[in-house]
Amino acid sequence: MKSFIFFVMVFLLGGCNVGSSSSTSTDGVVTINSKESSGESSSSESNNSHEEGLTTAGTTSASNSTTTATSTVSATYILLAWNDLGMHCFDGSDFSIFSILPPYNNLNAHLIYKAGTSNKHVTTNVTLTYESLTYNGHTNTKSSTKTNFWSYLTSLFPGSSSVSDIGLTGNATPSTVPHAMAYSASGGKWEASGIPIVNRDDNNATNYYPMVRVVAKNTAGTTLATADVVLPVSDEMDCEKCHASTVSSTAAKPIAGWENSVDTLKDYKLNILKLHDEKHPINAADLSAVKAKGYTNYQASLYATAKAGTPILCASCHSSNALATTNIGNAKALTTSLHSKHASVIDPNNSLRLSDSTNRSACYNCHPGAATECLRGAMGSAKNADGTQMMQCQSCHGTMNDVGNSNRMGWMDEPNCQVCHQGGQRHTNAMVGGSMRAVVDTRFATNPNTPSVGASLYKLSTGHGDLQCSSCHGSTHAIFPSSHAEDNVISNQIQGHSGTIAECTACHTTVPSTTTGGPHGMHSVDQGWVSSHQNVAERNAAQCTSCHGSDYRGSDLSKTFSARTLSVEGRTKTFVKGAKVGCYDCHNGPSGD
Repeated sequence: MKSFIFFVMVFLLGGCNVGSSSSTSTDGVVTINSKESSGESSSSESNNSHEEGLTTAGTTSASNSTTTATSTVSATYILLAWNDLGMHCFDGSDFSIFSILPPYNNLNAHLIYKAGTSNKHVTTNVTLTYESLTYNGHTNTKSSTKTNFWSYLTSLFPGSSSVSDIGLTGNATPSTVPHAMAYSASGGKWEASGIPIVNRDDNNATNYYPMVRVVAKNTAGTTLATADVVLPVSDEMDCEKCHASTVSSTAAKPIAGWENSVDTLKDYKLNILKLHDEKHPINAADLSAVKAKGYTNYQASLYATAKAGTPILCASCHSSNALATTNIGNAKALTTSLHSKHASVIDPNNSLRLSDSTNRSACYNCHPGAATECLRGAMGSAKNADGTQMMQCQSCHGTMNDVGNSNRMGWMDEPNCQVCHQGGQRHTNAMVGGSMRAVVDTRFATNPNTPSVGASLYKLSTGHGDLQCSSCHGSTHAIFPSSHAEDNVISNQIQGHSGTIAECTACHTTVPSTTTGGPHGMHSVDQGWVSSHQNVAERNAAQCTSCHGSDYRGSDLSKTFSARTLSVEGRTKTFVKGAKVGCYDCHNGPSGD
């Protein structure tokens, strides 16, 4: 589940980082020098060496000592950092039998030059690094002692390095030693992909939300800005619930009998391989292709191969867009196989077919999970009037049958923002009759054909100022504000409150004055706008309804992100956080005085 719709309680009166126009080179790379700065004399020195206004909020303690939400705050630079998915899952501590997903987390960042007048992204003459950060007593500086992944890495991924704590892309587990991030010209962001972090801290306590600190320095080694961000990870893929030898139900029992291994981590995986061999034995015609994937030690069945010491990577035979693998023979895509196979399975918790369930508990049987609480952002936390959860996994992804549809491209055919945020409405269900809701409004849309024709992924889309949507709205499944404190640290550091990073001064030295130049065509939000908006409204009051509602009395799209006090025609008007601002708050309607 890689992409997710997000609440557009965004860029409202609470503030928005609006203003500067954006121009990019043909490859989207922006390189800044000091001549682009506003209000500063130009010099031959790169803008990356500007240090004026550098201050410290609280204590920027070393990464291996306890800290709360503190970071280096600069009047000149800002770091926006985020995890790409909102939750990465992996197989846990044992990889000796088979693997669905390896430890693989992605960290992204923008370094913004706040005084820039056009392109504000800093892409050269700086270094960005990440390091472990202690938060609420949790520290994670090593992964290799908490899983046997590195013992089986080269068997699962032939050609990979087996150096401890180095992941599939060459990036390392966060530690007290800073590790470099690289700038991606194609992605328009700094990134460190494939970070092999796990959900056990250095005291072996469970921690699904480990924190890292991103640090930006100039060529002289001076810190320009830092950002504290979560790298969520979970091993809560609970196949054991149905496939362990000790379960009371026999629905998943292999014909050859339960494995009954004393090692519970191996037991259920061996049972799964037994069952796979019975129901889907590998055809003789496919054996050469199987061996070409690295299984030269194939032992007549998957079960026997694993017992002989060679673990199975499920994506070797079943294609996965997550791991960029291809099918062997008639094997279905991995996400298709898993979801379609289990759609008719009876949930042991409520005796319903998994595909008949309408709440996240069914999905949490295999996805992280009841303890992890993957779906924890604004949508996951939304409540109905009776206090029940307004949106579930099925609200965006459909039933398990829908997800397992053979015509669906796993990790690519995902719900996007515009299927629910359209026409001034905010729908709470992306699916209509098993298909995505038709799009009628692209004001809040993700980028088309991203990353490929027909796809439109939120996690790869960009918007205002060429910023990744996730950098301001939060990661998939953890759209700001989140129910978990770790997710909200970054927005609190940047703007002083949780929620969408929406204050203009987060990325601008002053609030820009603009009518439609902000995110999603938003106007600037400050005292200046209050004083000058009358002429704009009078010329075309209808455009105001997109956010302020058809009755001009305010809507979710005009909520304030923080309390604000403004001067209105000689009067003082105070709005509490979350107020739905409309014309009637200060006037007798859109045309009244």
